[in-house]
Amino acid sequence: MRKSPKDTIDSARIISRRGVMLGGIQAAVIGTLVWRLRSMQLEHADEYRLLSDGNSIKIRLIPPARGLIHDRNGRVIAGNEQNYRATITRELAGDVDQVVAKLRNLVPMTDEEAAQLIENISKRSAITPVSIGDHLSWEEFSSIAVNAPALPGVQPESILSRVYPQDGDFSHVLGYVGRVSDYDLSKMEDPDPVLMLPEFQFGKVGVENKLEPLLRGKAGTRRVEVNAAGREMRELSRQEGQQGATVQMTLDAGLQNYAVQRLGTESAAAVVIDVTNGDIMAIASAPVFDPNLFVRGISSADYKALMEHDHRPLADKTVQGVYPPGSTFKMATLLAGLESGIINGGTSYFCNGGLEVAGRRFHCWSRGGHGYVNPIESLQKSCDVFYYETARAVGIDRIAEMAHKLGMGVEHDLPMSAVATGIAPDKAWKQERYGQPWVIGDSLNASIGQGFVLASPLQLAVMTARVATGVEVKPRLVRAIDGEMQPVTEFADLGIAARNLRTARQGMDAVMNSSVGTARSSRIVAEEWRMAGKTGTSQVRNITAAERARGVIRNDQLPWNRRDHALFVCFAPYDAPKYAVSVVVEHGGGGSAVAAPIARDILLYALAGGVPPLTAYPDGQRGQVEEMHRNMRLIPPMAGTSGGRTRA
Repeated sequence: MRKSPKDTIDSARIISRRGVMLGGIQAAVIGTLVWRLRSMQLEHADEYRLLSDGNSIKIRLIPPARGLIHDRNGRVIAGNEQNYRATITRELAGDVDQVVAKLRNLVPMTDEEAAQLIENISKRSAITPVSIGDHLSWEEFSSIAVNAPALPGVQPESILSRVYPQDGDFSHVLGYVGRVSDYDLSKMEDPDPVLMLPEFQFGKVGVENKLEPLLRGKAGTRRVEVNAAGREMRELSRQEGQQGATVQMTLDAGLQNYAVQRLGTESAAAVVIDVTNGDIMAIASAPVFDPNLFVRGISSADYKALMEHDHRPLADKTVQGVYPPGSTFKMATLLAGLESGIINGGTSYFCNGGLEVAGRRFHCWSRGGHGYVNPIESLQKSCDVFYYETARAVGIDRIAEMAHKLGMGVEHDLPMSAVATGIAPDKAWKQERYGQPWVIGDSLNASIGQGFVLASPLQLAVMTARVATGVEVKPRLVRAIDGEMQPVTEFADLGIAARNLRTARQGMDAVMNSSVGTARSSRIVAEEWRMAGKTGTSQVRNITAAERARGVIRNDQLPWNRRDHALFVCFAPYDAPKYAVSVVVEHGGGGSAVAAPIARDILLYALAGGVPPLTAYPDGQRGQVEEMHRNMRLIPPMAGTSGGRTRA
């Protein structure tokens, strides 16, 4: 049917209106898209760029170089060395077995080691590098690098690793680093992300552990482009990390080395303190161990040998070991008596070889006795009865108070592992520990450093330094951090009367330099280095009445672990004290025969600043001392050398 002209006009009007509407809608959509594109490209460009980078760019941490540790003279005692190693990534390697087989032609590897490597690779993520071996030789490292095209997935790397150039000399005080374990991480509330890196080295014990935050440094970062599988394609940018702080210790490497060698194969400890500022010049525990073994991953055989050794080389006897101090404790008892006013310089007690108290006989080491003994002679002859009588009159609480004042029974603040508090007991201590009252016999035993009394070699050195100076000498190990000298504390006066300190010092001088002193044979004959000291021998077994009746068994006739401990403390020069020394030799026997010569030699080295002159020794000992020094392997002086060993 043919449309009328009117219908045709109406139809055209409707179509035009719809076209306008559709065009408007299209224009609005296009305008919205243009506006959105403009917004995304201009206004929000940075936001979307970051989102895009998150898909293809990753941030990788760069482990920082560990801070160096120097001795007081600038010698490196814990440093970093170039560590050549290689890693393998499973995703890139393809046939792992075949690649490992090729590697075995370049790097020595047992069947067991190869199987372990393949197992480690299979356990890790396909994109995680696995270490083939640390501390490769240059020949091994370069062989891998040259053959890299034939070793898919293998990447040779050069990194820094901890090294201890003085071997075992500082093994106990510095400790060592090792790989971060799950146990290490579990002890941290918010671990540093750098600790998660494979093979990252972390301070395990000693100074390395206690100063870990300082020594670790701050990690750097790398921006790398990765593919969809997470494999690195290229490095986009790098920001290097910050090396850990350089720490200078108060220790003297030469003196430390001499002390270690002088202790030799004994199970022993020695501590040297500068009494003027508290600097620990040497703190040696023997036997030593090589901390480099732990850095590189100690073998089961080596670790087992250290653990089963009866001299306990892994134990730091200087601060962790506590021992009955024996007669070295007598200065504390003597000063307690003098300060209380119950005894004075003119007091004397009669020694007939023992003292009967509460139905029990307490023996003096001299079965025949010493006769009448005054305070100076009590130290000179080490008369036990004098101290039994003093303790009975003074009481344990005053003795304990004096012991604490002299630095025993307290934990000294040092960056070392498991610093022991020791025990300077009083009545309240026994009641709290054992639920028992204190008895008079406890006081008599404590007065001569036996019974409940325990002290570490560090505490004995501190005690000696305080007796020598009359001030509260506090030991310290850190001398400077990043070149900034650490402040030296001004020591408070102990509050002990000068006359009483003088009496104790005169007694210690008589021990060394009088004709009947218990350590006369270990004296220093050079008058400018005149030494004062005190011997000590502490029992580790009970001596029965029957054994005393038939004769006490000599130490050299007993098994090693049942012999007495040998102790000695000393300071010098007598008129102007500079150094205090303590030595403990486990199961060494007598303090005068074993510990005193060691302490004398170490003290002389400190005073002389090197191998002591023979003229400082008594005439009859010079040949023996010269031979001993000739056979020592001492580190050379700083000038013109950088570590190692040389003959004295």
